[in-house]
Amino acid sequence: MKKTVLAVLILLSIKSTGQTDNAKSAFSFSGYLETYYTYDFSKPGDHNRPEFIYSHNRHNELNVNLGLVKVSYNTDIVRANYALAVGTYMNANYAAEQGVLKNIYEANAGVKISSKKNLWIDAGFFPSHIGFESAIGMDNWTLTRGIYAENSPYFETGVKISYTTDNDKWFISGLVLNGWQRIQRMDGNNTIAFGHQLTCKPNSKITLNSSSFIGNDKPDSTKQMRYFHNLYGIFQITEKFALTTGFDIGAEQKSRGSKRYNTWCTPVVIVKYSPTEKHNVAIRTEYYNDENGVIIGTNTPNGFKTWGYSINYDYQIRKNIMWRIEGRGLSSKDKVFTGNNKSGNDNFFITTSLAIAL
Repeated sequence: MKKTVLAVLILLSIKSTGQTDNAKSAFSFSGYLETYYTYDFSKPGDHNRPEFIYSHNRHNELNVNLGLVKVSYNTDIVRANYALAVGTYMNANYAAEQGVLKNIYEANAGVKISSKKNLWIDAGFFPSHIGFESAIGMDNWTLTRGIYAENSPYFETGVKISYTTDNDKWFISGLVLNGWQRIQRMDGNNTIAFGHQLTCKPNSKITLNSSSFIGNDKPDSTKQMRYFHNLYGIFQITEKFALTTGFDIGAEQKSRGSKRYNTWCTPVVIVKYSPTEKHNVAIRTEYYNDENGVIIGTNTPNGFKTWGYSINYDYQIRKNIMWRIEGRGLSSKDKVFTGNNKSGNDNFFITTSLAIAL
């Protein structure tokens, strides 16, 4: 931790004592803080939300979902990002990491390898290339993350090569990764993971994205290859209405060397209505089908087959300050939810948050 603090101080010193305006302007500093309160009507005695929920996951207490500080360095040929974070999101998602790694939200550096084209190689810890929802709540249409986002990688570690066309309409990236949402490899795992991302923005109102992961999230002795694909589209239908649709599908070998696979999938639809610049309403419907418990294990006859629905209201207090409230329900085929010392098929909860971007 001392080395981490020293590195931040050095960066601050460079910014404050730089010899040229260009050197100073290459650095930028930012921050984000999201506080929240969730009331789960199942009333879990230990205050923990269901195990497959990793954000806003504490019941009946005021808490911080994510608080981070970030320093970035950007020039025409070099870029770097370093961010430290705290909060219940970090505690839940980084539980498998060791020591100070639990608090590193982002740490990467990149070099432009073409003098004429926007072609880069970056290495380090990154936000995930999968999905349209991120850990930064203000960037998302809904207050809480969907089951699809909570149970696919939020972050990744590795190296990537990326290219953006001159007209910014196409982005393509290839990645070599340490694994499925991991900074350090798990003991006994030496399998290289791969990924891709292809994003198309034919105009300012449409975004189409395809992302994938290929790898193994178990020790080599019990290696089970995992194949995952994420597809989504974001459409600004009118000035006030927007639509996001997505579909994830994954498959993992039933056992080492098997030609049979356990599969899971999840479709989602979100509609957003913005009557004014300061007010937004979003309605979400989702379904998560993981019958064999590859990602969400339940030990029940039908596995995890769950519908989700939510409605949230946002008020943009200032350009960088947002208050939100959301009502959300989950309904499963089996009794996979616990609370009040009993199991049930349904889970209902209300969450409110205040987020500030600096």
